[in-house]
Amino acid sequence: MVFSSNLSSICADHWVDEPCLWHGNTLTSNEIYGGLYQDAPALFDVVLTNPPFGGREGKEAQTRFAYKTGATQVLFLQHVIDSLKPGGRCGIVLDEGVLFRTNETAFVQTKRKLLDDCDVWAIVSLPGGAFANAGAGVKTNLLFFTRGGPTERTWYFDLSDVKVGKKTPLTAAHFEEFFRLLPLRENSERSWTVMHPEIEARGFDLKAVNPNRKPDQDKRTPEEILDLIDAKGQEAAQALSQLRQLAKSD
Repeated sequence: MVFSSNLSSICADHWVDEPCLWHGNTLTSNEIYGGLYQDAPALFDVVLTNPPFGGREGKEAQTRFAYKTGATQVLFLQHVIDSLKPGGRCGIVLDEGVLFRTNETAFVQTKRKLLDDCDVWAIVSLPGGAFANAGAGVKTNLLFFTRGGPTERTWYFDLSDVKVGKKTPLTAAHFEEFFRLLPLRENSERSWTVMHPEIEARGFDLKAVNPNRKPDQDKRTPEEILDLIDAKGQEAAQALSQLRQLAKSD
């Protein structure tokens, strides 16, 4: 199953001749058209989804879920867990707020359910700007899990330091090391493993914090820093002088 706002093009691009499409609000079950969805299964072997971030749903949607919140991404995560067959797998894009927030009960309860009911076996920390071409600047992560948990250990892979933008997008080449290490979930400078008790002790904070990352060190001498400050000061003074000249000419 794929939750997407552009299912028709996805199906066409991947040669799905008879897609079971449903058009409506997933969270409220308000249907616009479901004729093609009549023979779809109730539970799924695979779910791939990039749910909307930052949206708010009213009480109508919240009443359908065990852990009530207006945050669409948290409701979608509950929906995905409930939509998987035992042994079903999921790949989901989630904003970082879902991972680290521990100050709202529904966020914590949903993550507890995720770890209790599913094996969250990998989390990939994506760089900021990974979805810049889609107009989204929020920091995101990829979560991979299998229903039928509970989670014992979670393998993290860190791409957060990769510089990406509209002209330099994230590409498959950035994931070469990830795929090389994934079969054995090996540890490296970019990857590490966290056990379930540690996650629970952090209040179910799932944010990727790379323990192997070397802190950036500023190796410039004090003289070099002072020279830079002086140069910037001269640039600012020159720009200010030009503005004054323009003001006088007006």
